[in-house]
Amino acid sequence: MPARHRPSRRTTPPPARRRALSKLWFVAVPVVAVAVMALMLVPARPRSPVLETPVAAVQQPDVPVHGYEVVHEYPHDADAFTQGLIFRDGFLYESTGLEGMSSLRKVELETGRIVQRRDLDRQYFAEGLTDWDKQLVQLTYMSKVGFVYDLATFEPRGTFEYTGQGWGLTQDGRRLIMSDGSRDGELRFLDPITRREQGRLQVRDRGRPVEDLNELEFVQGQLYANVWHTDRIAVIRLDTGDVTAWIDLAGLKPASLRNSEAVLNGIAYDAARSRLFVTGKWWPRLYEIRVRPRP
Repeated sequence: MPARHRPSRRTTPPPARRRALSKLWFVAVPVVAVAVMALMLVPARPRSPVLETPVAAVQQPDVPVHGYEVVHEYPHDADAFTQGLIFRDGFLYESTGLEGMSSLRKVELETGRIVQRRDLDRQYFAEGLTDWDKQLVQLTYMSKVGFVYDLATFEPRGTFEYTGQGWGLTQDGRRLIMSDGSRDGELRFLDPITRREQGRLQVRDRGRPVEDLNELEFVQGQLYANVWHTDRIAVIRLDTGDVTAWIDLAGLKPASLRNSEAVLNGIAYDAARSRLFVTGKWWPRLYEIRVRPRP
């Protein structure tokens, strides 16, 4: 089918219109000239100075890094690959990991003696642990399933599912708080009864996401989080996700531990006596520490 012929546009105005444009030109030129001269005679207004700060020069406030003091040392099972730790009613409750070695334990603080234990099936790698009412809630690493137990008997009371990985777990009296080791530093909030996800929060240190958040503990209104493969604990505001301080525990790990996976992991808080306990994977000691702010 041949292309449709498009008529050419008229590019030259008709005679009558040319005459009108000529008259308009003779009138407009003098008017424009007078206006330009008038503007030249008007003194220029001084410009207000504009203070511009380069983006690179805008600095976030420093986040304080605190030290620590060891108040007391307690025995700890050196075969325990600690993944979750809480303190309740005078006892430690501990979740230990690794396939074929995962367990739920009730431990006597002063002696490290295991007074109650439940082993998980061999396919599970246990992770974070917390309590809710008269129950214990435990995560698993890659299985996408969590377990609920009776606090007194350790008898199973149910399971729940979640997406991704399970790392740390704690609660703030209103909800469960879960970490999943994500690179974007996200925490998940779970309903304590249904264990369904209610929302997420990104943890940031001066604007940068904090990766590998591991074992968690709720301490005096803030969240404490181990950061995997480091000697530091992040102190986090739960309303904003901002890291408000770091606790540097360098030097606490026993020198005899050479395995790269024998890292700091395990935070428990005794709210009644304001005692803070920490330990690590395969550590033979558990420490009560006091945070010492640095100048």
